[in-house]
Amino acid sequence: MPASLSMRLAPLSPPSSGRVAPSPSLLPTHGHITAVGCRANAPPCPPPQLPPQPHSAGRFFVGCRATTAATFQKLDPVAVREEEATFRNAAAAGHNLLPLKRCIFSDHLTPVLAYRCLVREDDREAPSFLFESVEQGSQGTNVGRYSVVGAQPAMEIVAKANQVTVMDHEMKSKKEQYAADPMEIPRDIMEQWNPQVTEGLPDAFCGGWVGFFSYDTVRYVETKKLPFSMAPQDDRNLPDIHLGLYNDVVVFDHVEKKTHVIHWVRVDCYHSVDEAYEDGKNRLEALLSRLHSRNVPTLSAGSVKLNVGHFGSALQKSSMSSEDYKKAVVQAKEHILAGDIFQVVLSQRFERRTFADPFEVYRALRIVNPSPYMAYLQARGCILVASSPEILTRVEKRTIVNRPLAGTIRRGKTKAEDKVLEQLLLSDEKQCAEHIMLVDLGRNDVGKVSKPGSVKVEKLMNVERYSHVMHISSTVTGELRDDLTCWDALRAALPVGTVSGAPKVRAMELIDEMEGKMRGPYSGGFGGISFRGDMDIALALRTIVFPTGSRFDTMYSYADSSARQEWVAHLQAGAGIVADSKPDDEHQECLNKAAGLARAIDLAESTFLDEQSVSV
Repeated sequence: MPASLSMRLAPLSPPSSGRVAPSPSLLPTHGHITAVGCRANAPPCPPPQLPPQPHSAGRFFVGCRATTAATFQKLDPVAVREEEATFRNAAAAGHNLLPLKRCIFSDHLTPVLAYRCLVREDDREAPSFLFESVEQGSQGTNVGRYSVVGAQPAMEIVAKANQVTVMDHEMKSKKEQYAADPMEIPRDIMEQWNPQVTEGLPDAFCGGWVGFFSYDTVRYVETKKLPFSMAPQDDRNLPDIHLGLYNDVVVFDHVEKKTHVIHWVRVDCYHSVDEAYEDGKNRLEALLSRLHSRNVPTLSAGSVKLNVGHFGSALQKSSMSSEDYKKAVVQAKEHILAGDIFQVVLSQRFERRTFADPFEVYRALRIVNPSPYMAYLQARGCILVASSPEILTRVEKRTIVNRPLAGTIRRGKTKAEDKVLEQLLLSDEKQCAEHIMLVDLGRNDVGKVSKPGSVKVEKLMNVERYSHVMHISSTVTGELRDDLTCWDALRAALPVGTVSGAPKVRAMELIDEMEGKMRGPYSGGFGGISFRGDMDIALALRTIVFPTGSRFDTMYSYADSSARQEWVAHLQAGAGIVADSKPDDEHQECLNKAAGLARAIDLAESTFLDEQSVSV
């Protein structure tokens, strides 16, 4: 994925005897953080336990023991002294968050395999992620430079309708509280950080918050017009926000063929800088040992038994009947003709049941629909399998980026046909008018939090080529105001106009009325916020949601190791409704988008399943 989104990995090794237990004040009260350090006079934590004991939810899979064809960077005594001196000097300069790094030179360790080394196949309660990327451009696709794997966050924040749970896994504590805006909690924690930024780190996400923001996160921002009390039916009870704080990351650099293993040390959590350095070094070595394995976890494999270029299979169920959806389109057009709105995006959620594992579906989605923001994200209450082409918002070195992606046409079979179709797309007055309207919305969103005069349209009406389609894209930028943070940029962007409409708030009010159910993760965002304050959040489109709550009865049963249970896959898709929209066409557009995404499930089923593995 783009360098800024390439993200992170977070194991949580138990602290050494020299580590100071974090203060309970790390957990916020009344929606604010009072302190983020650790008590200097606290009793030391118990010595580390690196278990060959039964795996528990949220723990790393430690079945990786010895090394194979991979080698990692061993520091000689001089390098060790230099590293320690650099660490000491940074701490003396006031930095309280310091990175330690090693490099792996490996020809067998892939991001998919690394993820399975760190998270057991049957552990569906472990927050974790795998982020990958295929870059897009006018000339087609290229493999993104970075991939990042992560698991076991040190802290989690789960928000649901103003009720927030903060879990500090190092303190083994959990606090539940009311918060008017849960995004203030990670923001206040970040204000306590003074990270050291070194030149040796890859140009990728290297630690911080990772998770998702649902479409309904906007209800924390638009509290008067879109309150939770007026929200439509919540039939899944998924979190509005789930974030994990990842102190450790594993970043794959596909250009230099290196893997960077990084651990961030929170110096304030130790009695001394020496103890902080030694414990950080031990934690880094423990993570390396998990990645180097003779007993490599087995990945399911099989033969491809279908043409991935063919259209996706039929979907089994929708949150709206075709008649109800078409009536909603007619109703939306009436609002447009009355001057109430200019456009609204109406979506419907389809259901597909499958015996394919969500991780297998992700592996298939990488083949069926490679995109800039590919993600396998295990969160509380659900698993997201995503292949998004678009960002929700990005903040890098205080520059805000908004990239509306709207206007679509299929890819040609040849370069010459691509050129013809590209010109056809750019001459489509309806699609171009919609795109310009969304660029104006993006300028407005960026302008809310930017310095006066800094908002620019860097690129306008470019055509980008993806695996199956071409899109019109534009880029809007602005300089973040000095008194604001990346969290303010996120609030201003939620949700982008390409998934809501214009004017945005009125369109969202109508979406609540006409769709009838809360959208959840669909059309929200997923991504990361780095220790340095940069943010890269992808738009949750082309995203399959696998609910994992007990009411869905979707978890694997290992009483019979050869048996699988069904998963419920939710695939949501929408269409932009304008004055001349045709109800039949808009309904078919939703079907086409969801069926294309379902093709990944078809591929996973045909490749990884056999009759003996399925129990009904």
